[in-house]
Amino acid sequence: MTEKKIIVVVGATGAQGGGLARAILADPDGGFALRALTRNASSDKARELAARGAEVVEADISDEAGLTKAFEGAYGAFLVTNFWDHGSPQKEKEDAATMAQAARSAGLRHVIWSTLDDTRDHIPLGDDRMPTLMGTYKVPHFDAKAEADQVFTEAGVPTTFLRTTFYWDNFLGPMRPQRDQDGRLTLPLAMGDSKLAGIAVEDIGRTAYGIFGRGAEFIGRTVSIAGEHLTGADLAAALTRALGEEVTYVPVPFEALRAQEWPGAEESANMFQYYAEVPEFIAVRDLDFVRGLNPALQTFDQWLEEHKDAFTG
Repeated sequence: MTEKKIIVVVGATGAQGGGLARAILADPDGGFALRALTRNASSDKARELAARGAEVVEADISDEAGLTKAFEGAYGAFLVTNFWDHGSPQKEKEDAATMAQAARSAGLRHVIWSTLDDTRDHIPLGDDRMPTLMGTYKVPHFDAKAEADQVFTEAGVPTTFLRTTFYWDNFLGPMRPQRDQDGRLTLPLAMGDSKLAGIAVEDIGRTAYGIFGRGAEFIGRTVSIAGEHLTGADLAAALTRALGEEVTYVPVPFEALRAQEWPGAEESANMFQYYAEVPEFIAVRDLDFVRGLNPALQTFDQWLEEHKDAFTG
């Protein structure tokens, strides 16, 4: 029997990494074995992965020596950062560089780096449609990830750049449908009449698994993904079907979102304005191509069917 290739998954107990971890474990004949990286190997999620046959290793993406050791003997790795852990573009880039150097030192043959588009390619810093944030960014968590792409190239790491997008799972949290003063369900969203490229977070990992399966042909390539492109009205109509109660889309002006006082409101407004006003973001996300990598790619209706109890529970 051919020995399985080890895939190291950073954030294996998290959102994106968890999807890939489950995809590997669900395909025992797929030729890959899971080495799950986590900061806490004793967590319930880590122990669940171990019980299903994963090798669980504690490591921190800021520790190059520890990461290099965790990568040793592996074929590839899925690398992701969580900007919202710290909110620092500089730390985002430092962590990416640490992972790139560790991948190079360990001789990994295929890395997938979870990244995002550089919003400044379409809305330059001098464009006053939206404010510049932190001095050099329009949407810091997008732009910093995009800037980090170069550290993998410069380190000579064989990398696929996987550009993600808006998670439908956000609708289960603070962006869930809200009741207005009359008790009617509404979906407030700063998208105007534009389409939003969205995806089930589980499908990010599943698509990464498809890329690992295709191997060398994807090294050096950028793959931009989504599950469906839907307007706010489309999203509300799907929610209406799933919940059995009318949900009305309420377009929120960008400036109204930007003026809110919660942390990240300005960045969130800039992000949605970018989604709404840059059609190229959707144009590069070919759904048929993504489905070729991930035949189980969910539509929004399918995702809602799986999660509708979470809206009413």
